[in-house]
Amino acid sequence: MISLKHLPLAAAFLVAAPAMAEDLVFEFSNDSSFAIVELYASPPDVDEWEEDILGLEILGPGEVARVTIRDGRRACEYDLKIVFEDGDEITDTADLCETESYTVDD
Repeated sequence: MISLKHLPLAAAFLVAAPAMAEDLVFEFSNDSSFAIVELYASPPDVDEWEEDILGLEILGPGEVARVTIRDGRRACEYDLKIVFEDGDEITDTADLCETESYTVDD
């Protein structure tokens, strides 16, 4: 399960579940000029994208979200797919254990 918690909205997406050692938590910052409408994170060895982390929410320019990945894996490296409001998308791979954050900018 992948869940998201907007920091400015205190508990907008807080998922009530016990913390597990496998949980991966990182800060996702949108420092770009465009809203992000979809966010996917999957380990590199997975052929399909996991569920859209944002769901129906949008992460506007300048907003920060706290993302928790509860997929039971002990992975640190994830492929990320970020889709912007204008349909543009970017993909990247990040070691989220090492950085504990990911920032999108222009």
